[in-house]
Amino acid sequence: MLYSSAADWRAAPRKSVLVYGMSGLGKTHMSNLLRASGDWFHYSIDYRIGTRYMGEFITDNAKAEAMKVPFLRELLMSDSIYIGSNITFDNLAPVATYLGKPGDPSKGGLPLAEYTRRQDQFRQAEISALYDTAHFAERAEALYGYPHFICDTGGSICEWVDASDDDDAMLADLAKHCLLIWIKGDEAHTQELIRRFDRAPKPMAYQPEFLTHVWQEYLSENNCVEADVDPDAFVRFTYARALAHRQPRYEAMSRWGVTVTADQVAALKTPEDFEDLIAACL
Repeated sequence: MLYSSAADWRAAPRKSVLVYGMSGLGKTHMSNLLRASGDWFHYSIDYRIGTRYMGEFITDNAKAEAMKVPFLRELLMSDSIYIGSNITFDNLAPVATYLGKPGDPSKGGLPLAEYTRRQDQFRQAEISALYDTAHFAERAEALYGYPHFICDTGGSICEWVDASDDDDAMLADLAKHCLLIWIKGDEAHTQELIRRFDRAPKPMAYQPEFLTHVWQEYLSENNCVEADVDPDAFVRFTYARALAHRQPRYEAMSRWGVTVTADQVAALKTPEDFEDLIAACL
């Protein structure tokens, strides 16, 4: 690990960490807390995906929808209006909207072939954004003078690595530049995440093999075909299965760094609290 002991961590003039875990367990809270101190550079993987790697896809999709409206089509064709996404750290909705959900077009669903194409675009974008971590860690100090750095990852990081492989290229690269921190939830947290998702189902990125399996499972259990799939019903059906699928993958990744609990993260009030928590883990 980047820091060999609590003393090493406390003495480090430049602290660099990467936080991962399921969305909703405190990654953003931790990142915002540190960023607000003025001493930590916050590198958001999802923001990087939406601006650098998928920005053109997102904008072109919005333009394609606008071109269906004669009034907007005329303005676009004459370069009279501009369409772009307004992605911020606190509003990453354009990325999720572009990913979409598969199923019945009349309910806002995408054909499965288009849905899987966008899933693959996201996979490639997230991998690229993760490999950009070292560059941004160095850039944060060289360009802006930030002494400390936090990489705020998406929930799907575990899908693109093999944590059991000591030579996994991505994990080796990330661990070389950051202390990896897993935010671990318990069963109560899992149930709350499921309840929250059920109220407002959102698009997610899935490992291709997992998506193929759960799609066939949904069609079989509901005795339906692609065009009959309710998009929200499908992602609700998938969410708990996705949590169960990811948990052992996060667990395997934990040996590359340290583990904190969601309750410990929720209790953080200051950057000093964070530094104390990591020191205790080390």
